[in-house]
Amino acid sequence: MRLNECFTARQGSADRQVYRWKTSVESARDEWNFESVNLNVDLSRVLTKVNERFLSVAIDASLVAEEKFMYLLTSPKLRTLAKALTPAFLRFGGTRQDFMTFNPTFLHSNENHKNSVFDADDICERLELPPLLEKRLKQEWTLQEILLDKEDLQRKYRSVKFTECAVDLLYSFTNCSGLDLIFGLNELLRTSRNSWDSSNARTLLQYCESKQYSMSWELGNEPNSYEKKAGIRVDGYQLGQDFVQLRKILQESKLYHNTGLYGPDISQPRDHRRDLLEGFLESGAEAIDACTWHHYYVNGRETSLEDFLDPEVLNTLALKTHEVMETIELTSPGKKVWLGETSSAYGGGAKGLSDTFVAGFMWLDKLGLGAKLGLDVLIRQVLIGSGTYHLVDENLDPLPDYWLSVLYKRLVGPEVLSIEAFSILGKTKRVRVYLHCTNKKSTSYKSGAVTLFALNLSKGPARISVPVTISNSTGEAFVLQSEQPGEEGLYSKSVKLNGEVLKMVDERTLPSLQGTPLPAGEHLRLPGYSFAFYVLSEAQALACR
Repeated sequence: MRLNECFTARQGSADRQVYRWKTSVESARDEWNFESVNLNVDLSRVLTKVNERFLSVAIDASLVAEEKFMYLLTSPKLRTLAKALTPAFLRFGGTRQDFMTFNPTFLHSNENHKNSVFDADDICERLELPPLLEKRLKQEWTLQEILLDKEDLQRKYRSVKFTECAVDLLYSFTNCSGLDLIFGLNELLRTSRNSWDSSNARTLLQYCESKQYSMSWELGNEPNSYEKKAGIRVDGYQLGQDFVQLRKILQESKLYHNTGLYGPDISQPRDHRRDLLEGFLESGAEAIDACTWHHYYVNGRETSLEDFLDPEVLNTLALKTHEVMETIELTSPGKKVWLGETSSAYGGGAKGLSDTFVAGFMWLDKLGLGAKLGLDVLIRQVLIGSGTYHLVDENLDPLPDYWLSVLYKRLVGPEVLSIEAFSILGKTKRVRVYLHCTNKKSTSYKSGAVTLFALNLSKGPARISVPVTISNSTGEAFVLQSEQPGEEGLYSKSVKLNGEVLKMVDERTLPSLQGTPLPAGEHLRLPGYSFAFYVLSEAQALACR
């Protein structure tokens, strides 16, 4: 029998433990040892609606520290993995974006630009990394990560120069994968008056326009830490003026005059950072299309497994989000708010945790709670790159959070619905639930279908009582559990969907990710240490029609 199939009791049956679905994971003793959860839902109205690219991803700018590693982006395997996450933004940025400068090799010749690389329509087929070269680059990247980690620990960053080749490789990856590129410019190039020196950015923009590269832009990364990283202080008001200068440059361009500009990519709020954000919005709010800030729950060098399962830690996202939104609403009402960079733990992630099954609890809860709070886009740090919070490992194999992200993309629509979970003792803490309209674009479910997704932070199973309004709906269940049972499984880098270990069929093919049929009934059973998506295809939600 399958590991994580859901249960539903036959209503009115003399034996309340006769299930249509059974699981071999829990013993007969555990069938009575569950947390009972009741739901309150409102299917009549949309609470809020997020961007269709709500779940987006990043590639850290550290990849260009040695330009040869950009060729990893031509791996057919990586492109296949990226395609499954569309529609999405691909942010290229991070700490090292403020230490990199564009160093063109063709001396700005438009003719040479046209003939340099990657103009053909069939580039996605022609530009593919040979297997032997891919293997060598992956081996060398492991050594490169050690050097990058040392730089991060010492906070000493070397200047990096990148050429047209790096830009071409990056753009071809996003174009072939169907992602929308956001490129982070260097804000630490300063004039003698401490304003932004835009000359290098102008050169890059001219090159990108000559190639007709459609993309959006950012300027700087975590300006609140410039003094520690580079000994340069930029206050909020000046930062805003720098963005105004960039917006004027973009408006002069035929290609980029209406393109997206996002910032200031500030760290999560503390006293100084709030002052910086206020000053930035005072002078630069009109220049940006969305206000971006960064959020991590914990310090990757000090955290523990318990933090990843602690509802109080998960709730800190709401506290920080409210602080940021309050500041933005006072200065620039109605401005879209993004998590421009986010993951579980700062400092490159938590080793042995941020790339394992347990990280999924933080990630799925952030997706659910972030949307409910009104955040428009969440950019996950990182798809690939340095650190331990990536979605794809150093061998370009997908990690548990990747599979979770793909299922979210396929099943969850942008319309957020109201839902609350209660147990006998009041509002439940260990079982967390969210409700959206089902994704209409990538699924074949009926109009009015809803997707309920839930996390069980406890070792024991939970029984979720579905409201009468949707209890008669059939549908599908997608239950994700670790490859191994119990607490040890939380450290696993493999994940099971409805009992089957998820892995690529081949370098260019993902598994089908089929759900388990969900008959009508009033109960759903969520195993301990698991998360799940339940698509209720006949919910007939008025808000989702």
